Amino acid sequence: MASTVTAKGQVTIPKAIRDKLKLKPGSKVAFTVLDTGLVTVEKEGDSERRMKAYKKRIESMIGTATSGMTTEEIMLLTRGRKI
Repeated sequence: MASTVTAKGQVTIPKAIRDKLKLKPGSKVAFTVLDTGLVTVEKEGDSERRMKAYKKRIESMIGTATSGMTTEEIMLLTRGRKI
């Protein structure tokens, strides 16, 4: 999708993107410019909510791996050696 920059530096966010991000008139958006030149746009606050949810999922997995193997056995197995 493409959009034209106006003389005032404004662009219209295409409807499909506004719908996907659930943007309404007055919504705030955050722009990020990556080293590659790629620009991302997201609804302000979404990245913080996403990060909190990600951390919560990771924390819920701590201590749940129960293979019954020692670290040494796992390392031997991943290196293709017999235990």
